[in-house]
Amino acid sequence: MQPSDLRIALFSGNYNYVRDGANQGLNRLVGYLLLQGVNVRVYSPTVAEPAFPATGDLVSVPAVPIPGRSEYRFPVALTARVKRDLAEFNPNVVHISSPDIVGHRAVTWARRNKIAVVASVHTRFDTYCAYYGLQFLEPLARNIMRRLYHRCEVVMAPAESTASILRAQRMNRDIAIWARGVDREQFNPERRDMAWRRSLGIPDGEMVVAFLGRLVMEKGLDVFADAILALIDRGIRHRVVVIGDGPARTWFEQQLPDAIFTGQLTGSDLARGLASADVLMNPSVTEAFGNVTLEAMACALPVIAAEATGNNNLVRHRTTGTLVEGAAPEEFADALAAYAADPDLRHRHGEAGLAVAQTMDWDSINSAVVRVYMHAIHKRKRLDRIAGR
Repeated sequence: MQPSDLRIALFSGNYNYVRDGANQGLNRLVGYLLLQGVNVRVYSPTVAEPAFPATGDLVSVPAVPIPGRSEYRFPVALTARVKRDLAEFNPNVVHISSPDIVGHRAVTWARRNKIAVVASVHTRFDTYCAYYGLQFLEPLARNIMRRLYHRCEVVMAPAESTASILRAQRMNRDIAIWARGVDREQFNPERRDMAWRRSLGIPDGEMVVAFLGRLVMEKGLDVFADAILALIDRGIRHRVVVIGDGPARTWFEQQLPDAIFTGQLTGSDLARGLASADVLMNPSVTEAFGNVTLEAMACALPVIAAEATGNNNLVRHRTTGTLVEGAAPEEFADALAAYAADPDLRHRHGEAGLAVAQTMDWDSINSAVVRVYMHAIHKRKRLDRIAGR
């Protein structure tokens, strides 16, 4: 089988209407697949003014705004119109990237039509419950995900640490690694701009602590804010630059009134803002990979991160940054204090992180997905032969 023999129906809960690391990775994957001659069709909710243009053919699926998070939309049905489009496209792989209702329906459609199914994990949705006072729903969420992933030929995790958790949770026995790459042309140390820092009123010798990501509570905003407040109590000079936007921005601004909030940045502006910092702090424990961690490493920044899935495979403790076990703000403050006291340590860890980032090439990473698709097709055929179908 050649890549040009593949016909991939990709289902996404958010392909391009709100910008995040997961959907940018999916768009990059589709772009790579198209260059390899693969036929791809994407099914996702759409809006009148998406965050960025979609890569490839995009078919809209019905969706409703999520209560309390109206910027996101929840896919609600695999309609007759979409099923007709699927049948006409005639995929040999259905790829689901979120465990929502339409993802479940797409797997059911594929099973009925003897089509291979691949799932990719982009975030640990079950961990979100704790951030909204719904911890009691975590077992139910995991059971729903387990039922979905058991019906897939292969589940792709972005890091071995995430794969280990999926295996422990009995999500699937056939788990492949689809890591994430970084655009080193965009993210690199040459983007550092001291004039830009000065324009924000930051003295040259002051350590800049960056936060990068959607401003939502599940990104660990509470831990970040408490760590910074602990650093202030210690009298350690620093500045905080928050790159991103989201529904929790007002809350975050109230917690950190002296921080600089840039709003959402993209392209060269994003790369400049990140590279102009001195350290990235990423306290999130909900990530399956940690795209912002890798982007910071590509800019030669040391990273202070929660010891959680994704980060464990990127941050090498006391080599490329610091891993903090649990969510103790004081421990994050300890790591920040160490970097503030020793600029040479920041430089050494940043350079070591840059060396790791330089090995994360998008094309070689995405080529692994093509191999997973082919494996899934052969596996589906083998299982059908065994079942006498």
